[in-house]
Formats: sequence, C-alpha cells, structure tokens
Amino acid sequence: MNIECIKEKLSYAIAKAERVTSKNITLPVLSCILLEASNSTLTIKATNLDLGIEITLPVKVVTPGKIAVSGSVLYNFITNITNDKNIKLETIDGNLKVSTKHSESIIKAFPVDDFPNIPKVSSDKPFTFNAPNLIKGFKSVMYSASNSTIRPVLSSILLHSEDDSVVFVATDSFRLGEKRVNVKKHKEFNQILIPFKNVGEIIRTLEDIKEDVSVFLNENQIAFSYNDIYITSRIIDGSFPDYKQIIPKETKTEVTVLKQDLVSALRISNIFSDKFSQVVFTIKPKEKLFRITTKSMDIGENINNLDVVAKGDDLTISFNYKYIIDCFQSVEADSVSLTFFYQSKPMVIRGVGDKSFLYLVMPMNK
Repeated sequence: MNIECIKEKLSYAIAKAERVTSKNITLPVLSCILLEASNSTLTIKATNLDLGIEITLPVKVVTPGKIAVSGSVLYNFITNITNDKNIKLETIDGNLKVSTKHSESIIKAFPVDDFPNIPKVSSDKPFTFNAPNLIKGFKSVMYSASNSTIRPVLSSILLHSEDDSVVFVATDSFRLGEKRVNVKKHKEFNQILIPFKNVGEIIRTLEDIKEDVSVFLNENQIAFSYNDIYITSRIIDGSFPDYKQIIPKETKTEVTVLKQDLVSALRISNIFSDKFSQVVFTIKPKEKLFRITTKSMDIGENINNLDVVAKGDDLTISFNYKYIIDCFQSVEADSVSLTFFYQSKPMVIRGVGDKSFLYLVMPMNK
C-alpha cells in the first residue's frame, strides 16, 4: 500500500475509529485500525466485536493494499503532527511507514487476516432519522441505563416505534427515562435493545452530522450510515420490561415548580445529605408548601422551601438525590411537574407542556 492524503481529514477519521478499538489480551488485533486503499479511497475500519465503524476518505492511491496497525499509536502520532498538511502512508517490510515533510515513523503491523469482518446490515426498507434528533433521543435517557452488565437488558437503550414517533427508553430499575422523537417516515419495528456502552460511541460518531442518517435493521444488528461514515452495533437478545405498567395512571398529589429553582435547591440539599444521598420531600398543597429536607450526622441539616403550585393530598416521601438530578438535562421547559400517587409508588417528572419526555423515580424505603 502506498497513498497520500490530507492530514486533517485523516486525523478526523482516525480519531473516530480509534475510540471503537478494544484492549483485548486474547485478541490483540481488536486494538488495531485496518487501513484499506483502493480506487482513490482509503477505508478506515475498527471494531471491538460489539461495535464496528467504517469511514471512507478520498486519497491519492499510488499502490492499493491494506494493513492493520495499533489504533492508539497511529492516532497519537497523527494528531501531534502540527506543521504538515499532507501525510504519506506506505507499507515497508510488512509494517506501516507514516511520513510527512518533517517526520517519519514506522508502526508495527498486525496480521490483516486476523482482523474481524464488520457486519454489513442489509435491509429492504431502511429509514431515515435526523441525526440531531437521534442523538437527543439517546442523550435524554442514557443516564438511566444500568452500568452493570449482569442484566444486559437493563444496561441497554430500548428503541421502539409508536405511531409517528420512535420512543427511547432506559431503566436501571430505580429510575426510568422515556423520550419520544417524531420521525416523518420510519419503518415499523419491534423493540431494539442497543448496549449502553455502544450508545456513547454512536453519539460521538454522528454528533457532527446535522442532516438525516440512514438506519438499517436486522435481527442481530442496527447500523447508521451517512455519506462516508458507517457504524453498526450489536442488538441485545432479550425482552425489555413492560415499563408502562409501572407508570401511575392516577395522581394524588401534583407540584409545579420552576426547574432552575428545584435544581438549585436539590444541589444545596445534597451538600447535607447522608451516605444514601437521601432527600425528603414534604408536600402540603393547602399551605402551598414544598419542602426539601436533608440531614447528615456528620455535616448537619438543610431545609429548602420552594414557591410552587400544588394540589392534592399531603405527602412526605424520600428519594435518592442522584436519581433525580440527572433528568433535568433532558427537560427543555422552564417549569416541571412532579406527580405522586402513593408513598410506595414512583414519582413522575415532566416538563410543563412537553409530552415528549417522562422520567420516573422510585422512592427510597424508610
């Protein structure tokens, strides 16, 4: 292989691919990026077996070929080149020579035949998804997914179609986020479970795109494609909990409060919370009282009274601060509504006037 290319474009592609590589002792080739040159293009590939990415660049191909090298070494070398605009890549004695006007390096190569194939997802009816809306859907709920892989279904993001929307859902069994994103034309599909750890890389790969991406589905994979970028993720085989059954159908108590007032009060309260991050809500609608109380034997205690509009029954209920505070990044409205059913039932948080996002938090046991 012998090619010449623009440093800026190569650096951009290598940066995205390198994040997908994996440090795997038994399969060291997974730490590699595969470079494949042919027909005036360079295709850059990386995979960790769960996630795969391909990016194609226009380059000057002197001699076609392919080679696999350490992703981190190639990335660190190229991103630290500052004075040269063009880079030459060529195979020398089975290794990769990377040279510019001012420097050159030899990077040890790995056997190309050991590099795994990246699945190509074929679909009769791919659909399009506006990239910013897709990313918004993921970001609105991904913090609710479980970090533990003991139950893979809970460490994933659910996507399912409903009317003219794609619904994004995540839960770790203590809290749940649901975000509805309108999609003009989409394929009717049942639940898709994307591993949580893959979602971050999908977001970073597509975050520069402001237009529509094509989405391909089959039983085992989901893929997103835009121009010269293709990224595919494994789909988890399992059934997501029937979460709609735990969303209260009635409301006994409801509080409407300015989002920023609530966020500020929660952050102050957390300074004085105990090791369980417990915050206590006391609601007395007739007195227009909404009080947040925290207490720590080691630090002290704090009480915050907020100006709210409240209705329904009096209620005292405890929550984990950490499970509440995350959701406000997904609420676009200036005011939020907190609805309660009974002390043993979850609290539901919504933006006032926004039916696209719902957040549910289970109370703490006393």
